[in-house]
Amino acid sequence: MVTDRYHVVLASNSPRRKELLAGLDIPFTVRVLDHIDESYPVTLPTKEIACYISNKKADAYLQTMSSDELIITADTIVVLGQEVMGKPRDAREAKSMLHKLSGKTHQVVTGVCLTTKDRRASFSVETDVTFKSLSDDEIDYYITNYCPYDKAGAYGIQEWIGHVGVTDMKGSYFNVMGFPVQRIYEALKAF
Repeated sequence: MVTDRYHVVLASNSPRRKELLAGLDIPFTVRVLDHIDESYPVTLPTKEIACYISNKKADAYLQTMSSDELIITADTIVVLGQEVMGKPRDAREAKSMLHKLSGKTHQVVTGVCLTTKDRRASFSVETDVTFKSLSDDEIDYYITNYCPYDKAGAYGIQEWIGHVGVTDMKGSYFNVMGFPVQRIYEALKAF
């Protein structure tokens, strides 16, 4: 496997990504660069944004990585129709996002990039998630008692809101958590 040739570096502070990658029993370290530009062209199709940003994150690591490292970068977005939802800035924005997702099906798209000094592979994974109609009390309870500010779409499927609100899902549960580990494992094997 690729881990016999490369030291794997996860370029993320996400506790969920760390936990999920650890579940693959692959040794890795974490390295995070501050202030990576995550902007994207407004003309970019919504389903390509997460992969574009994960590649942009990988570019930021090229100057600091050694020849025996493989960097894993990722980015997750929530797409409702043509609206892209990233991480909410505050409670008001989190509440607005959850109201929009309430009673509807949206897509969670995670872009992943595997990068070495001389090779790159990138892909995206999409999962459809359906929420029941959420009440104001349920949304307020979640925002007050959990931390939706570090999650695209203002929710974590593994938290209370996912337990009580998600009525259907087509695709990878782990992708909705922000890291499609099964697909990453296959990509590492094929790299």
